[in-house]
Amino acid sequence: MANAKRKPLHHVSSAEQAENAAVDLSEVGRSFGDRIVLRGLSLHIGRGELFGLLGPSGSGKTTLVKMIAGIDAAQNGSIRVLGERAPSLRLLSRIGYMAQSDALYGELTASENLRFFGAMFGLSGERLTGRIASSLSTVGLTLDAGRLVSHFSGGMKRRLSLAVALLHEPELLILDEPTVGIDPALRVSIWESLAALRDRGTTILLTTHVMDEADRCDRIGLLRDGLLTAVGSPAELKAKTGASSIEEAFIILGGGHA
Repeated sequence: MANAKRKPLHHVSSAEQAENAAVDLSEVGRSFGDRIVLRGLSLHIGRGELFGLLGPSGSGKTTLVKMIAGIDAAQNGSIRVLGERAPSLRLLSRIGYMAQSDALYGELTASENLRFFGAMFGLSGERLTGRIASSLSTVGLTLDAGRLVSHFSGGMKRRLSLAVALLHEPELLILDEPTVGIDPALRVSIWESLAALRDRGTTILLTTHVMDEADRCDRIGLLRDGLLTAVGSPAELKAKTGASSIEEAFIILGGGHA
């Protein structure tokens, strides 16, 4: 799924990476009380890249993507997103964010939820109607548009949350374990949609525990105890370790068990 036309980031200077990055982290740190969650983390994610964060629970993935989305702030270091220092209110309309927990209104239908969030993103009229239809189609909920969300299963709520994140066609799409609770056939369809978005220029950052999903990313970062133990394409990481799978490479590179 990787875009063969993209210039490999390891052939680009640090200055070029920072200038062209959709996400540029420099020595980012975050603690909660005495617990250090992220430890001086630096990372560049290129525009139009599909980047995956792979790591076990408690490794710092969710904390990191929340800071990139502007929901939390770094205590140390700097974060630049789409050329602006984060957090910034100006970035909200340019970012789509899907959290692990669904933030939906159960008393509204799926369509009404999307209309509400679309209005918050400044969408209206035919534009909003078209985006609602497209987003529902992408996640396989077209036939459920008129159902109350309180009657949805957990997997359906995850799919609707993804539709909300896609609604305003953000430049940067941040997805925290987007396919948890989604059936395998639909997961394949969603990944095809993500690949199409990436190929149209959308930058996608996602967290996952699923090894075959990590293999579909342009690059992945292996996160353990708040540290990036390795960053590279799946092929590069497997070649570096002599591993036959991402799971094996993950363990060799200090990831532990996902």
